[in-house]
Amino acid sequence: MRTVAEFRTALQSWLADHDLSPGPDRSLDAQVAQLGRVRRELYEAGWMRHGWPVEVGGLGGPAVFRAVLGEEVAARGLAEPGIWSMVEVLVPTLISYAPPELAAEMVPLLLGGREQWCQGFSEPGSGSDLASLTTKAVPREDTWVVNGQKVWTSLAQYAARCVLLTRTAPGHAGITAFLVDMDTPGITVRPLRTLHGVDEFAEVFFDDVEVPATRMLGRPGDGWRLAMDLLPHERSTCFWHRIAHLYTRVDRLLDETTMPDDSALGSAYLALHTARCRSHSTQRRLAQGARLGPETSVDKVLLATAEQQLFETVRDLLPGVLELTESPWRTEYLYAKAATIYGGTAEIQRNIIARRLLDLGRD
Repeated sequence: MRTVAEFRTALQSWLADHDLSPGPDRSLDAQVAQLGRVRRELYEAGWMRHGWPVEVGGLGGPAVFRAVLGEEVAARGLAEPGIWSMVEVLVPTLISYAPPELAAEMVPLLLGGREQWCQGFSEPGSGSDLASLTTKAVPREDTWVVNGQKVWTSLAQYAARCVLLTRTAPGHAGITAFLVDMDTPGITVRPLRTLHGVDEFAEVFFDDVEVPATRMLGRPGDGWRLAMDLLPHERSTCFWHRIAHLYTRVDRLLDETTMPDDSALGSAYLALHTARCRSHSTQRRLAQGARLGPETSVDKVLLATAEQQLFETVRDLLPGVLELTESPWRTEYLYAKAATIYGGTAEIQRNIIARRLLDLGRD
């Protein structure tokens, strides 16, 4: 088996010989199309299959190969890192909770770029507090009938499947997950325009949507455990990819500023480097087969802080560019404002750190 260094060298050589660069169109439609193209090319060449189990179409090998692949993709700007990294959240979930034959059928569709998927967790009244979700699933013969609403569902308008959390009984033990086909009658998707001007998120309505019982992930009541297993994956390899992307923004800032402030740049770089060191530790734990848990909330706080600090530094060192021009910096700056909200707010993450890692209680 290749070492990590050998894998990276071979991958870099392949990427140098195969031009996967995006075109000039930076719309969300173009980004999603580019994502599919890059995944298809990498899957057909085998790179996208490294680090995943053979049972779902992978080639085996350590999970760190996936981190290296995403890092190289992000560093070259071949795909937007946020939407690229969804595989690192949803595929492990399918492998752990779906019936083996369902995972074997579905996972190659996502890895191979033939489909996009989404994650139906947040609701208008339950964002970071997933335990309060109200979307209901009621059994009916060999199906479950779903009614409710989800919000902030990334790429729902492009998705073929949705990993959906529903309520089937009261309390944490009454949350059940399904893999839902998004073309099922009764599903309505409405994109949401955000501050940074990109319809990345959507609200999704479920009106008497029939889901086959065979699409349940795990057993009735396993949804809360699935969510707790899934959320750390949002803060592991996904963050490694995001950090690689942010380093490219540091380089771009250095190229564009004519009056660099070494103190501000140094502070922003140190915050990003700190997040990278923490993420590297998380990658080592993954490589050792460790189960991730609440400690990934530290990764989330460090990355969100570093991202916002970096783009505030951009605003300081490029006067007027964000406010007076249509520079891509503006979109990225505005998106960074949400870094302490999406994926679990900073307040929730600090509460998790205090209670579950430092044992400080609920006061």
